[in-house]
Amino acid sequence: MLNKIREHKFKIIIAIFIVICFGAVRAFEKELFYDPFLIYFDSDFKSLPFPEVDFFKLFGGLLFRYALNGILSVTLIYALFKDTEIIRFTVFLYLFFLVILFGMFFLILKCYPDGSWLLFYVRRFIIQPVFVLLFIPAFYYQQQNQKK
Repeated sequence: MLNKIREHKFKIIIAIFIVICFGAVRAFEKELFYDPFLIYFDSDFKSLPFPEVDFFKLFGGLLFRYALNGILSVTLIYALFKDTEIIRFTVFLYLFFLVILFGMFFLILKCYPDGSWLLFYVRRFIIQPVFVLLFIPAFYYQQQNQKK
């Protein structure tokens, strides 16, 4: 096992650095991004109306955060797999989910004032690197199946 760790020490160092970067994005979210929903979802939001938002600033902040998490995720996947087809597929999936999630987010915000739980979960997928937690095991499993 120690030999495997030595073999992949560069991958491990890069992975640890990227995880620290994910933590930094989360730690400095209030300073880096405009998001009135940070305070809203920290409170008892079930009975509260959505906060007033500047849609342009909110879109920019969410897009910046999604892009930052996406770049870190793609970099992590590249460091772990070194496969350009996987990277292209990952970028495609991130762009696909960007369109779907942002469309859902603003549709819920505009048309469903009682959809606070739905907005909560859609927003989670936008602001947190959830997809990388799904993609890494899936790509690893796919890689192991191709070897057989």
